[in-house]
Amino acid sequence: MADNDRTRGVYMISVAADLAGMHPQTLRIYETRGLITPKRSPKNTRLYSDEDVQRLRRIQELTTELGMNLAGVERVFQLEQEIGRMSRRIKSLERQAERVQQELGEELERVRRSFRAELVPYQPPGEALVPARQRGESADAVRIRIDRRPSRD
Repeated sequence: MADNDRTRGVYMISVAADLAGMHPQTLRIYETRGLITPKRSPKNTRLYSDEDVQRLRRIQELTTELGMNLAGVERVFQLEQEIGRMSRRIKSLERQAERVQQELGEELERVRRSFRAELVPYQPPGEALVPARQRGESADAVRIRIDRRPSRD
């Protein structure tokens, strides 16, 4: 069933009360307490949805099976709503963290590629800048040898 179908008011108070196993006056009390908010027809008749009936059954369960009073039921619903908001926020933050992690990974790879292009391999001082012919390399490569002896001027 689509969400829209589940929230559409279709049951009059007597039918909703029967489906929930309650007296219609109990539904009016729950509405007054703000535990349930049925839709209204153009002629102001209460119309309960499948979601409303499920909520009424949940209230019935909390009050009869767990022995809660209506104030406790209100608090349970508030906490469940808060948990739902927090769960959605956590999922949003997780998606955002994944995006940031991916962006940082891409930036790190870009920096690594940049460094690879700029790095020069290390050559020990005795081998650096030695003519390529002496090292058996191609004639196109030129290296200059630098002696590190102190000069006597």
